Amino acid sequence: MPQSYDVAGLGNAIVDVIAAVDDRFLLTHRIAKGAMTLIDEFRAVELHKALADARQALSFLHQVAGGSCANTMAGLASLGSQGVYVGKVHSDRLGDAFTHSMKQLGVTFTTRPAITGAPTASSMIAVTPDGQRSMNTHLGACRELVPDDVDEDQIARAKVVYIEGYLWDEDGAKEASRKAMAAAKRVGGQVALTLSDPFCVGRFREEFLYLLHNQLDIVFANEEEAKALFEEEDFDRVVDHIRRWGGIGALTRSARGCVIVRGDEVHEIPAAPVADVVDTTGAGDQFAAGFLYGLTRERPLGVCGRLGAMAAAEVISHYGARPEVSLKELADRHGLL
Repeated sequence: MPQSYDVAGLGNAIVDVIAAVDDRFLLTHRIAKGAMTLIDEFRAVELHKALADARQALSFLHQVAGGSCANTMAGLASLGSQGVYVGKVHSDRLGDAFTHSMKQLGVTFTTRPAITGAPTASSMIAVTPDGQRSMNTHLGACRELVPDDVDEDQIARAKVVYIEGYLWDEDGAKEASRKAMAAAKRVGGQVALTLSDPFCVGRFREEFLYLLHNQLDIVFANEEEAKALFEEEDFDRVVDHIRRWGGIGALTRSARGCVIVRGDEVHEIPAAPVADVVDTTGAGDQFAAGFLYGLTRERPLGVCGRLGAMAAAEVISHYGARPEVSLKELADRHGLL
């Protein structure tokens, strides 16, 4: 079957509302700093009203289609990749906004919206002056992704299937992910999983390890997620686990850069320089975008890591989880194409 997509991504379809706030705002509205907190619909309405009331005092307020995997697909599109995204929204205002945003980027998005049930998911991302992001997420309709939403022929036309670990929180989404993995494997495609966060790893460690040894070709993780997966405190021991596994491990270490591992091939890549860290939202998502772009272009793993570092550096230099400049042009200026 001809491959018409570089990457097929499955994730939670969420509309992000990103606001620059101070620590007083977090305290006033009982927002846990630096954490991702799941909230119910009532709390979501409460926080969005607080933002609306404070709109005149905010230095930045932005609304955009988001969710970890969707952000990665946006980064891939900025690099010139062809992508297809699978995620569930409701047939409502936010759902329409999400759909329009993805299509405007050039990402194929054909998942049928829900017409009953919960509204489209949203996440209020409060960013403090130190660059820390505090996320309050109402999952809404994105929890309703099911296997019937996965078009196996569409998935089979991608070189890589990229799956968000957060999908394991819902049985239907988990089965949809497994269906996509199987469709990719039948035609020799590669399967990548991002571990999403250490708490997600804690909830599904045994299942993720099973996937690692039976389904995955590529795993994305930051240092804490990787340590949680292998229950190790020493990062070098984490690297040893990845080496013995034999697939590709793309491990990010924040300001310490990243380590890319495949068997005995190990690349330690420094973080790309950033004049001013404004907002760390989406750094891991854009790292994955840069890395997958290089991988689907059959670039050496070291170059894939540098592309990831470049994309991550761009996104943390401004508010929002998606690139503000053409990553393709940026990569070209850095001699990475």
